[in-house]
Amino acid sequence: MTSTPDVRDQPAETEARTAPPETRQRPPVSRRGLLGAAGAGLAGLAAGAAGGFALGSQEAAPSQPQTAGTRTYPFYGEHQAGILTPVQDRLHFAAFDVITDSRTELVQLLKDWTIAAARMTQGLGAGELGPTAGPYGAPPDDTGEAIGLPPAGLTITFGFGPTVFRKAGKDRFGLGDLRPAALQRLPHFPADKLDPLKSDGDLCIQACADDPQVAVHAVRNLARIAFGRAAIRWSQLGFGRTSSTSTGQDTARNLMGFKDGTMNLKAEDPAAIDAHVWVPADADSKGQWLAGGSYLVARRINMTIEIWDRQPLSEQERVIGRTKAEGAPMSGGSEFSQPDFAVKGSDSEPLVATDSHVRMVHPDHNGGAKMLRRGYNFVDGSDGLGRLDAGLFFLAYVRDPGTHFIPIQMKLGLGDGLSEYIQHTGSALFAVPPGIAQGEHVGQALFS
Repeated sequence: MTSTPDVRDQPAETEARTAPPETRQRPPVSRRGLLGAAGAGLAGLAAGAAGGFALGSQEAAPSQPQTAGTRTYPFYGEHQAGILTPVQDRLHFAAFDVITDSRTELVQLLKDWTIAAARMTQGLGAGELGPTAGPYGAPPDDTGEAIGLPPAGLTITFGFGPTVFRKAGKDRFGLGDLRPAALQRLPHFPADKLDPLKSDGDLCIQACADDPQVAVHAVRNLARIAFGRAAIRWSQLGFGRTSSTSTGQDTARNLMGFKDGTMNLKAEDPAAIDAHVWVPADADSKGQWLAGGSYLVARRINMTIEIWDRQPLSEQERVIGRTKAEGAPMSGGSEFSQPDFAVKGSDSEPLVATDSHVRMVHPDHNGGAKMLRRGYNFVDGSDGLGRLDAGLFFLAYVRDPGTHFIPIQMKLGLGDGLSEYIQHTGSALFAVPPGIAQGEHVGQALFS
């Protein structure tokens, strides 16, 4: 499939693959194997994180220009990758329920996830031995569907839901007093029709890549590693990004055919990112562990595609508040022109309708609040009536959901003209901790 060397399947000993099945044994443990071996003790895990993944540090730089397929992003650094990273084209998102009541087992899971994620984001297998080595009578430590595939810009981002701190009144892991006030289950907004099997969760994993199989491989292996400690509650595949997080990316289109996220925050504007995305150190005395992190809002939004497709262009543009061809505001100009909400047409009505989506979400009408969006299109087949189960999987990073999301969504549920053509069917909120230093694990400050 590709000329890229198969870095995901490099067994330590060739004989392990060529010997008769009854004689195959685990290869001798080398220093490299000792550093990265999945299932090793705490000392081995710490050593592997510190010494085995220098390739994933922020200081690491590629020795030559990378193509889209071979591109890698650092796993370790000040902030988790997958937030400001230029949005990749594919997504596999998964929310997990923790099924153990042992704090020790939860911490070990996070350590195991950290090591596997650091490997996979650099194009390596989830485990040291890979998908075709190790004892012939035991399951491989990598599932193997990514053999031969390049890294494809994979990023893996982790988050904690409110129920990992306290669930049904019970503090299972001694974390109850560390839950930030802003980390609450999202309210039921007007017109929501939420499926509880597609909402909430104790933990989340966001895997983004430019190859769908690479993203699926990442979540599949992390779910395999979690066996007995956490189980997938729900998941969502996404394609065709609906936003851009870099000025180097064009504005993408959603399934309604309109450019989406034109005015999204960009990584090249660090002042705006600091003001709207990263949680400040003084935000909450209980949430010091989250300083430098963010809150992730996930909303599954179904579109009534068949009804929308029968609307005239005039109605579609009125509802969105932008032209379908160029994405310019209805008040005139080009795509990136600021809407003029005062200008009126020949009928004395505002050119940007009062219930248009653009007007309803604009920062000028929401106390200046902005979000960093990373949403994706989805099509999950069709229902029994032949209608597409399709829409937008909305993902947004904000510094405080109480100021940057909840009031806006409440207003949209009450007055957005677009609400006639969409329905929110899934909802979740997660706290995404800051970046991970080599030798540490995701969320380490929370458990320290």
